[in-house]
Formats: sequence, structure tokens, C-alpha cells
Amino acid sequence: MPRHARGFDVDAAYEHLSRRDRKLGAWMKRLGPLPAEPRWRKPFDPVDALARAILFQQLSGKAASTIVGRVETAIGSTRLHHDTLGRIDDTALRACGVSGNKALALRDLAAREAQGEIPDLRRMSTMHQDEIVAALVPVRGIGRWTVEMMLMFRLGRPDVLPIDDLGIRKGAQKVDRQEAMPTPKELLARGEKWGPYRSYASLYLWRIADFTTETKKPVNRSQD
Repeated sequence: MPRHARGFDVDAAYEHLSRRDRKLGAWMKRLGPLPAEPRWRKPFDPVDALARAILFQQLSGKAASTIVGRVETAIGSTRLHHDTLGRIDDTALRACGVSGNKALALRDLAAREAQGEIPDLRRMSTMHQDEIVAALVPVRGIGRWTVEMMLMFRLGRPDVLPIDDLGIRKGAQKVDRQEAMPTPKELLARGEKWGPYRSYASLYLWRIADFTTETKKPVNRSQD
């Protein structure tokens, strides 16, 4: 069974994209090469990462970090899993600032982990990215976008294009100088030219969407 490496050759991706797409290539030259994501080399726990993604949803980073810290204190662990989350009840979770819907999502994630439904990092290395999406989106509170961020920023899969992401659609609109953002379906077709490095193209599209003449500071889109 073939294994998928975490990460890809960003130099090869830069060369491929700049050669295949003249409009995107002009922006890439303007922004310069983007480095490899350092987290591709770091081990991580998919269940813990998904639990944190749930807790961070629809909150500022500061507020979410405070809640996560309270949960970690309450369970006596920095590892969010079915065994550690099982140490506190829903009332205690609510006291930490976790909403009712998020508490239900955490319980569902923990239950699925206990039943062996959540693939670990080793198993993910043998799975196609579509299989990983299919395995994780049934979890309450986990949508395709959350899994796509894991695929890109944690697993380093090279060919992910989050077509529903507004930033990426806005970036594509700027690249093609269109009056309106492309629909997800149109973006999917547009992205055919960027394969097999659609993840690297996505990184540029986010930066293009955020780019102004005043600042080139990128917006962090990853799940920490």
C-alpha cells in the first residue's frame, strides 16, 4: 500500500504553477516564493487537532485559547481525547465556556474515536485525501473545510483546493480580474490547471486576496 509523504517540494510547485498559469505566475513573482509549512515535519494527533478545531470555531483566537486552557485544566491534560474528555461532564464543559453544540461535537468525536472510526496519523498516511474527508466529516461539528485545512497544513497534501473558501475565491477573482468571485464549481474547473499542486496555489490565492499596496502580511488560515 503506497504511503503519502507529509509535505511536498515547494520549489517544484512554484516552477510548475508559474509555468502553467501566466496570470497566477505574475502574482507569484510579485509575492515571491512561499516556504514549506514547518508543521509538515512535526508529529500531531488528529483527534486532538479536531477537538481544538471544534473549540476554535466562530471565536477569536484569544477567546478560544482561554477556553481551551480551561478545558485542559479541568481534565488535567493537554491531550484532548475520549479518555481525557471523559473525566468531566457536560456541566463542567459549559463552566469552561464550551457551548452546548460544541460539547455535543466533542462527545461525538470522542465516541467515534473510542469506536476506532477516527484514523490515526499512520493510517492517514495510506489514505487518499478524499478518503480522509469521508472518514472525518461525519463527526458533528467537522465540515469539509476543517478537514481540508488539516490536509494542507498538517498532512502536507499537495493537491487540495478548498473551493468553498471565500478567501480563495476572492484571490481567484483578483487573479482573473473578474467582477464577481467564481462559484465553487467554477473554481473547481479553474483549478484543474494547478494540479497536482493546488495546495500551493491555494496558499497564493489567500495571500492575493489579502494583498494591498500597504501590507503584504498574510492572514493565518491554519488550525492551531
